[in-house]
Order: sequence, then C-alpha cells, then structure tokens
Amino acid sequence: MNNKGKLWEIEACNFLRKKKYKLITANYTTRFGEIDLIVENKKYICFVEVKQRDKSSIAKPSEFVDKRKQDKIIKSAMLYMSQYHLEKQPRFDVVEIYTQEGEIKSIKHLENAFELY
Repeated sequence: MNNKGKLWEIEACNFLRKKKYKLITANYTTRFGEIDLIVENKKYICFVEVKQRDKSSIAKPSEFVDKRKQDKIIKSAMLYMSQYHLEKQPRFDVVEIYTQEGEIKSIKHLENAFELY
C-alpha cells in the first residue's frame, strides 16, 4: 500500500473514533485478502473498507468495492470472527473519502454497505 492509502486509513479511523467507534486492528490480512479497519461500537463489530476518490471522479468511492472485493472482505471477516469468537453482530461498512488536489473535502461513513450472502 502506498503512503496516501495509509493516510486515508488513518483519517477514516480518526473519523470513526469521533463517532464513538474503537479500533480493534488495521490492515488485517488473510489468505483471502485484507480488511482496512476492524472497529467496534456497543452493538457491532465493523469490517471497514476505506475508499478515496477525487471529487471530480465520475463514480462514488463505494462503487469501487465490487462483488469480488466484498467476497474477499466477507471471507476474511468470517475467518477473523472464528479466530476470536466474537459475540457482536458483524457489519460491513465503507468509508468514502472525497479529496480535491490531495486534500480531504468530505468523509462519509456508509453503514451496512453490503451484507453476507
């Protein structure tokens, strides 16, 4: 991952902290793929994909989390859940970061952006 990608993940994490989410881990990697952030609140454990696009992009950042990417995240999340025997309900979120000339213009948290099969 490049430095900009790390920066966007840090910004997303800070944004979620302000919304009372607690970071469990970042860049959780399995044989299936990587989950950018795993966070929790009182009710959910959230597996978060962070996507950044320029404000002038023709598509929303979340549109780049296609079915193939979702499948990788879901399989990795299931492995994580089985390893740590967590009781909380899992949820799959996307944090969209919109930038202009390298500066963040807005951040959106899409809760339950996609679901298990």
